[in-house]
Amino acid sequence: MALATIGLIKGRGVVISGDDIDTDRIIPGRYLRCLTFDGLGDALFRDARYKQDGSMADHPLDDQRFSDATVMVIAGANFGCGSSREHAPQSIYRAGFRAVIAESFAEIFFANSTNLGLVCVTTSREEMCFIAERITADPHLELLVDIGNREVCVGEQRVSVGLPESARIALTTGYWDPIGELLENIQSVKIIAARLGYKAD
Repeated sequence: MALATIGLIKGRGVVISGDDIDTDRIIPGRYLRCLTFDGLGDALFRDARYKQDGSMADHPLDDQRFSDATVMVIAGANFGCGSSREHAPQSIYRAGFRAVIAESFAEIFFANSTNLGLVCVTTSREEMCFIAERITADPHLELLVDIGNREVCVGEQRVSVGLPESARIALTTGYWDPIGELLENIQSVKIIAARLGYKAD
């Protein structure tokens, strides 16, 4: 039985600017000691959002105009680079985001996000600037990420986005979690394992 299909993501956006935003900036390393991913949303971009004295920094995620955003728009390339920590997309997802738009993504970050059901799509820098400008001008603007048609509707404007065919199929058919798919077919796994002669310890 497949998981929920993901075809459309609708919501307001928030813009975070910068190239090469790595996973350590997304979720600082000290939060990797957690036993579960619960609560990681509160630590999203923690060191960029707070000063050393604990006071708030001027970060878009804490701007009340964008408090209900569910689409993260990265005005930059190579988002999620650095270490392959799964905690990075987990923190984004648990902070309430369901889609990320960027010029490009690090491969492992993209894979970890897709396996979580966090939609990541790419577009050109020119289109990214257009989306960012529209959100900044109107924080209440609704975005519609259309996975099936590979486009983002920004108000009345449509912007083409990139998404690998394998990810598009996985998301729209509900087979985006390989572990869940494996567990769903555990009987077939046991049959094949028995045929190969493996012994369970």
